[in-house]
Amino acid sequence: MIIILMGVSGSGKTTIGKLLAESLEWEFSDADAFHSPENVEKMRRGIPLSEADRIPWLQDLQTAIKHWLQNNKNVVLACSALKDSYRQFLVLDSERIKLVYLKGSYELIKMRLQERSNHYMSEKLLNSQFDTLEEPLNTISIDVAQPPQVIVQNIKTALRI
Repeated sequence: MIIILMGVSGSGKTTIGKLLAESLEWEFSDADAFHSPENVEKMRRGIPLSEADRIPWLQDLQTAIKHWLQNNKNVVLACSALKDSYRQFLVLDSERIKLVYLKGSYELIKMRLQERSNHYMSEKLLNSQFDTLEEPLNTISIDVAQPPQVIVQNIKTALRI
């Protein structure tokens, strides 16, 4: 199974993803690692990515997902997946890929991003993240205002794992 933890930057995808993967003894992967150096530099400078910037990133993610599925790997993937079209491109097998939306208020996410250090994504891009976000329907939605261990347990309960 592949669990894609999606949401805006600062929603806790990496923190929750690592904790969830560790608790399940699964692999963890962060979609940020699939960005080109050019994309990272744009985001570091506070410039939102264009659709053209995202296409190679999404293609690389899809390739990784295909590989994980072919090899029957259990993976937790932290990935913004802000648009429905991105999610459709990545969810290649709805039986084996589960989407979990880490949802938080603008105010909570902004506070988290302001407290963050050593990450290229700053609160400068938060407006563009929320503007781009197409909230998923018919998926597991988890409130990120809770403590990380509670969020992990809520995800495991929702997925029955």
